[in-house]
Amino acid sequence: MSDDHANMKNGVMIQFFEWELPNTGDLWKKLEAEAGHLAGLGISAVWIPPAGKAQMQDDVGYASYDLYDLGEFDQKGTVRTKYGTRAELLRAIESLHSHGISVYLDAVMNHKAGADEKERFRVREVDENNRDEEISDTYEMEGWTRFTFPGRGGKYSDFTWHWYHFTGTDYDAGRDDSGIYKIQGEGKEWSNNVDDENGNYDYLMCANIDYHHPEVVEEMKRWGIWVVRELQLDGFRLDAIKHINTDFIRDFICTMRATFGEQFYFVGEYWKDAPDDLSAYLAAEDYAMDLFDVTLHYHFAEASEQGAEYDLRQLLDGALVSTHPALAVTFVDNHDSQPGQSLESTVRDWFKPAAYALILLMEKGYPCVFYGDYYGIGGKEAIHRHTLDILLKLRSTMAYGPQDNYFDSPGCVGFVRRGTAEHPNSGLAVLISNGEEAAKQMHVGTEHAGQIWKDALQTCPDEITIDEEGNGLFRVPAGKVAVYTGILPC
Repeated sequence: MSDDHANMKNGVMIQFFEWELPNTGDLWKKLEAEAGHLAGLGISAVWIPPAGKAQMQDDVGYASYDLYDLGEFDQKGTVRTKYGTRAELLRAIESLHSHGISVYLDAVMNHKAGADEKERFRVREVDENNRDEEISDTYEMEGWTRFTFPGRGGKYSDFTWHWYHFTGTDYDAGRDDSGIYKIQGEGKEWSNNVDDENGNYDYLMCANIDYHHPEVVEEMKRWGIWVVRELQLDGFRLDAIKHINTDFIRDFICTMRATFGEQFYFVGEYWKDAPDDLSAYLAAEDYAMDLFDVTLHYHFAEASEQGAEYDLRQLLDGALVSTHPALAVTFVDNHDSQPGQSLESTVRDWFKPAAYALILLMEKGYPCVFYGDYYGIGGKEAIHRHTLDILLKLRSTMAYGPQDNYFDSPGCVGFVRRGTAEHPNSGLAVLISNGEEAAKQMHVGTEHAGQIWKDALQTCPDEITIDEEGNGLFRVPAGKVAVYTGILPC
């Protein structure tokens, strides 16, 4: 198992799920069948959805019930998960590995849902908008906090979860009332090493796992080692880390790398668009992991909403790919930003080709393609699939060498990759317009002098002759992106 994306040749990750997938149990089979196709596109890693048993079969996987049940046991009324069975998952991963593709599992470690039994314990209700403000006296409640996993019968782990393994929950069964209930007892406090939104954002949902409890810490690290070995994983996508004790995340990463090697990969979902917050989190974690570039995503969304009113020169300002390029996973959309979700901030279709051209062809960042943009959402056809096919081919064949930016006009920006000797004939020029038709002279290098460059996306019919000084006058239609190369990919 090895995955050092910084040393990979133009590696690309794909998120292989979206929120509206049908509950047919065939995603793992589809992934197995698609492995060869993904490899041909230049995909080097697949981020798979949460694979453990959820509270119900139709759940995307974030209402996590049993992390050890990968679609093997009859629990919550089903053996398979929404995506299939354990055996099908293993076959999919084997197929991906046989094609040289790494696998990152989405690890949901913030909370548990769907407890097997109720328990009585003492709580105080807190204000949902300020979790540091208690709005009730201490009282005894009955809550769903005992997880015994009867269908699994202690296989893989005999750990039983009780109320004292959590810091809070959201349902008082005795009163049939919902809220945020902070569990009381010795050492029971929200973690201070979390995001400060809503006063303290330790609590997100369901039964909130207490990472101050030593039994919990050891059990979760034990699960991490177990699931990596069971599935032969190459890395983790860590869900909801702004709600999880920073000390535990650091400990978890150290444990995994001590066991599986320093190359074991981590990318975290810290969903905030403020550059300072992302930088501060990276520092708190000793720069031991990548983060999704949420700032860049919101820039894309804003640019797509504002159209010609947006100043394209600001597109990369403050983005993680600018401030910490070696730790930035760049993306256009994902399952949380897609239409209808709680973090909906979907990049409009007209701008998606430009956004993908940027993340797939620029020198910095580890790009992630969204399943919904390549395969479609809710059964609808993906209108950008052909464009993504071209851009992915360009990344693997042409997007090499130093990058020079031409972010010098509010309505039209561009950049060039000048190519390398190791990749003959590589190099390209990208031009993005959010308003009128535009042209820009850009320098691609004297080694390309005399070549005729064309737009691989075929949005612009012009043929550009590179002059003897290595310059070309490149054009782009209104509101489009053009990608010029000397040799078009097959």
